[in-house]
Amino acid sequence: MNTPSSSVNADSTTQAQRAAADPEKSVWVSANAGTGKTRVLIDRITRLLLDGTRPQAILCLTFTKTAAAEMAQRLNARLGTWAMMGDGLLKRTLTALLGRPPEAPQVTRARRLFADILDTPGGLQIRTLHSFCESLLGRFPIEAGVAPHFSVIDERTQGELLNEARDRLLARAFENPDGAQAAAVALIGALTDEGGFAKTIGELAQNRARLHRMIRIHGSLDALKAYVAQALGVSADDREEDVLRAALGDAALGREGLERACAALDHGTAGSQKKAAEIRAFLDNDAIRRAADFDTAYRPLFLTAKDQPLAAKNLITNGARAFDPDAEAILRAEQNRLVALIETLQACRVRDATVALLTVAGALIDHFDALKQRHALLDYDDLIDRARDLLARDGGASWVHYKLDEGLQHILVDESQDTSPAQWEIVRALADEFFSGRGAHEDDPPARRTIFAVGDEKQSIYSFQGAEPVEFARMQAYFARRARESARPFETIPLKLSFRSTRAVLSLVDEVFARPEARDGLSFAGLAVEHAAHRADAPGLVELWPVLRPEDVPESDPWDAPIDRPDSRSPEVRLAERIAKTIDGWLQKGETLEATGEAIRPGDILILLRKRTGGFISAMVRALKNKAIAVAGTDRMVLGRQIAVMDLLALARFAVLCDDDLNLAALLKSPLIGLDEATLFDLAHRRTGSLWAALGEKRRARAEFERAHDKLTAILARADFTAPYEFFASVLSAGGLKALLQRLGPDAEDPIDEFLSLALEFERTHVPSLQGFLNWFDKGESIIKRDMETVADEVRIMTVHGAKGLEAPIVFLPDTCASPDGRNDSTVLWRHEPEGDLPPVVLWSANAQMRPALCQTLIAANKRAREQEYRRLLYVAMTRARDRLYVCGWEGARARPDSCWYELVAPVMRTLGEKVSGQDDGEGDGAVWRYHTPGGGPAQKESPEKTASRLSPALPSWARERPEGEPTPPRPLIPTRPDDIEPPVSGPFAGDDIDRYKRGKIIHRLLEILPTLPRRRRPAAAARYLDAPLYALGGGERDAIIDETLGILDDPRFAFVFGPGSMAEVALSGVVGGRVLSARVDRLLVREDAVWVVDYKTNRPPPKKTADTPPAYLRQMAAYRACLKTIFPGKTVHCLLLWTHGPFLSLLDENLTAPYAPTGALDGIPPPA
Repeated sequence: MNTPSSSVNADSTTQAQRAAADPEKSVWVSANAGTGKTRVLIDRITRLLLDGTRPQAILCLTFTKTAAAEMAQRLNARLGTWAMMGDGLLKRTLTALLGRPPEAPQVTRARRLFADILDTPGGLQIRTLHSFCESLLGRFPIEAGVAPHFSVIDERTQGELLNEARDRLLARAFENPDGAQAAAVALIGALTDEGGFAKTIGELAQNRARLHRMIRIHGSLDALKAYVAQALGVSADDREEDVLRAALGDAALGREGLERACAALDHGTAGSQKKAAEIRAFLDNDAIRRAADFDTAYRPLFLTAKDQPLAAKNLITNGARAFDPDAEAILRAEQNRLVALIETLQACRVRDATVALLTVAGALIDHFDALKQRHALLDYDDLIDRARDLLARDGGASWVHYKLDEGLQHILVDESQDTSPAQWEIVRALADEFFSGRGAHEDDPPARRTIFAVGDEKQSIYSFQGAEPVEFARMQAYFARRARESARPFETIPLKLSFRSTRAVLSLVDEVFARPEARDGLSFAGLAVEHAAHRADAPGLVELWPVLRPEDVPESDPWDAPIDRPDSRSPEVRLAERIAKTIDGWLQKGETLEATGEAIRPGDILILLRKRTGGFISAMVRALKNKAIAVAGTDRMVLGRQIAVMDLLALARFAVLCDDDLNLAALLKSPLIGLDEATLFDLAHRRTGSLWAALGEKRRARAEFERAHDKLTAILARADFTAPYEFFASVLSAGGLKALLQRLGPDAEDPIDEFLSLALEFERTHVPSLQGFLNWFDKGESIIKRDMETVADEVRIMTVHGAKGLEAPIVFLPDTCASPDGRNDSTVLWRHEPEGDLPPVVLWSANAQMRPALCQTLIAANKRAREQEYRRLLYVAMTRARDRLYVCGWEGARARPDSCWYELVAPVMRTLGEKVSGQDDGEGDGAVWRYHTPGGGPAQKESPEKTASRLSPALPSWARERPEGEPTPPRPLIPTRPDDIEPPVSGPFAGDDIDRYKRGKIIHRLLEILPTLPRRRRPAAAARYLDAPLYALGGGERDAIIDETLGILDDPRFAFVFGPGSMAEVALSGVVGGRVLSARVDRLLVREDAVWVVDYKTNRPPPKKTADTPPAYLRQMAAYRACLKTIFPGKTVHCLLLWTHGPFLSLLDENLTAPYAPTGALDGIPPPA
């Protein structure tokens, strides 16, 4: 058994870490998981600064923004602590860092480093490679050939531009049907369906950086196309039809030999005689007919359906062989010739398909680049490509070094196993200056310049982002050679001591990957996977649970209703419930972690999956919530799949198209409306028109229908006049948010907030319209990435890719019984890097009839690379665990493959561990296997009081004190709601008493918009406005409203109210009697000596005398008068009420409103200039 090595102890690891941090030499660090890579990086940066290196001369490149932020935070925290340390402690700290007592200048400098970093413009350069490239292009835009004001687009905008480029490409092909692009589009369309066309073209567009690199190596796109034919072993001009006809001519067929073989076949069995007849019939045809019948009449006589040679017994019988011993050789020669012919034909098909694909992809990328250039945009691939091109130019890197604050002197690369070849080219271009020219030999004294990289090829799992683990070793060899040539020190340092995991976890990791079938792909240098445990004395635990299989389902009568069928729970659900039950048991019993003695908390638990697809994640979240266990959900959220967001989208789709019955039905059942299934059935059953029309017709029949209709009518009224964010925000603030959270729970709040943020983002870059937003949202997939490092005390469920860099005391691996099967592999095959003398190439093998030898080689290489990364993914997953690791799994209808994670771990667990009696609960196909390593001594169990104190810390004293009272702010005064005892006016979502205001609102709106139109156009405009479906007015009601409104506008008594200079819907605000006034007056007319304020009243019947005006209206107009007197000092303010039923004007003199005037000082708005 490979026990984690004890020969690698803390002292030797400390020495290795100090050597790695030595600023005098370039270092390449190969570090196992959990060995403190970040600390080594920070140590090296710190020692560089202590030795006097300027902060601007250090460049540290990380893989993610999160890693960069964490590193910067930890470095600043260290330097900030040094600034405040006592002399003795600081000297001891520096001694531990340097391995020797510090010199006096170093102690002084250590105290100043924090201030130096703060004073450095832009701070220390700890950033992602993309961020560095962006800043580089921003400093050298002219040299790089980019717009100085460029901006970087996100994935959604990139998708939009690619779609637009694709549409332009297809439009050009349609406009020129005889052109090369049209022919290429037609060929691609013949080889795939519409979805496959978009997927294949999109994939090549997404890999345009690789394609650009390949084109650059070959010199041009045409040269790459020509090489495709060369790589496949065919001529660029050979047509498939011509090759086939030439191969089926008499000379090529060897007719004499075949006729001799037929004569022998005549002496065989009936099957042999039939074969002879079919060969003769084929030979009697002309070349054209032979080509047409080749696949059906001739090829099956020699080859299988998969184009493999027929076995000897199926090719010729003993009787035929006895008649002519040479017949078999003749038939075998023809068989081999046909195999070679099929290979050539398939190569021609792949050549034609690949050239067509490259033609279309080249045009697509050209359109895409033109769109980006027009808007001064760059994507992330452009950042890398343009920065690389800038540095690759003659003198480019030297010029950049010279201008970057007197040059870079030290480059540090974190997570270097995930750096792509294109990114390495940038690092190499920058670092090459360290080993050549002035950087290596001409300094006086020589400048100290170093390259530092830390990584672990065992953890390279981001091939979908272009990472190639072989580059780690390849670049190590490259820089070692460069350092050797320039006589610069270079050292390779391995770090094997893990500070994270217990001995139990690391022993399992070592034993699993000691087996050849598991080790393939973890080390390309053939090194063994070995770990040393710093926590060797800490107790640890690993368990292997039995695999769960689908339950047997008794046959049921097909006529039975589904409710009568036996409940068959899937194995995923059962496993999720078993995990939840286990966690719940720990929490309920207060089980502790042996290594720490602390009670297990939900935040200690991490559940890792290979992929997000499938039903396990939702089953796991549901099982945990059923046990009332806090769960953080998944690390990525697809916004469009969240129920709350789907409900808001349904509301918006209704506002755009109210006659979509399915969408409206979903909306009516959502929390925003709240109809139940039975009520919806009553509404929809036996209707004659649309569901919306049925709701309008039946709205008086039931209160639920009326409330739903009124709410949706209010929605329609706003849809055309509000931006997307305002539309959704108003719905949520009017009770929609409360309704969604009541039904869906607090988890719905995050997706709602992200959705609103997305609406704001849309408005910043697009013309704000609801239909435009829906189209924009549907075209792209909005994925919200959540930072799982900062979640509360909750169980985390995430993919292994998302967990890279994270750890947890307890890790579950439930998704272990499936392996990558290649069903979703791309049909676009890449040979990315030169192999010996062979340059890179790309081929499109669209179907099984396009698999020549080179394609099969690339497919096999892709399969092996996929399986190798699958095993590296297991390594990353297992090494996330600190104290406990639980390996479990489920099977579907098919048995688990031998290469799956479970089968890689199970044999080792059956050797290391022991069967646990009494643990098999009847689930699965066997017992639980447990491997436990005891610690140096039992940890002290945490007391319940300590647990409670730790999980619920005491409140500070101020939290229990009553806060001092705050001054009462001015109370809002809304003149249209003047009486404290009057109920507030119902909002549009209240559903009650809407009709009593509807008519008045319509007349108010007409009196606002019609006065601006010529008199002759007013009737038609009013009719068009009221014909909108949202008002649902009958003919008589509509005509009555029009007549009442036009009667007012046509009456000469009111001409001055609507004449020139009058203003409609004027906002009015001020402080009246110590209360804030906020109002909107219906009509305002300002003259030299007077101000006229008019308010419309649609009450029926109106008061017959002015003195009978309701007090509420007098109080409203008194407030207007008081505010306007301050705004327009010295002018007389006239208050009028325009009663629309009549119509007539009531002039409210000051004596009438004086008793209702607001009391207290009035601090209004200053008069306008």
